[in-house]
Amino acid sequence: MKALVLDDSKTMRTIIKRSLQPLGFEAIEAEHGADALERLAETGPVDIALVDWNTPVMNGLEFVCRIRQDARFDSMLVMMVTTESQASSVMRALEAGADEYLMKPFTREALVEKLELLSLLS
Repeated sequence: MKALVLDDSKTMRTIIKRSLQPLGFEAIEAEHGADALERLAETGPVDIALVDWNTPVMNGLEFVCRIRQDARFDSMLVMMVTTESQASSVMRALEAGADEYLMKPFTREALVEKLELLSLLS
């Protein structure tokens, strides 16, 4: 399985990537939304994108809106992984097309639980 990890923090990308790899995911990293779109243009759809909201150039919500307008990515799952914790932010992300929402900071167990909810792990 392939995952796109979109976060402007190299440290956070590394943490998420290291959590995903033992679960069988190959992770592709992107620093911001525009970077993520370029990566997807190169690789095609991934199984899941783990998206931080607050990134430069193009934020995570804008990225979600862009991929949800492109039929090539209809089957791609999106999980927001962010510090944005207000109920209104969660609703905006879900309305934009995110499938799940994980608050930072999070545990590996919480990440696994969300991946199980999305039927990516058995």
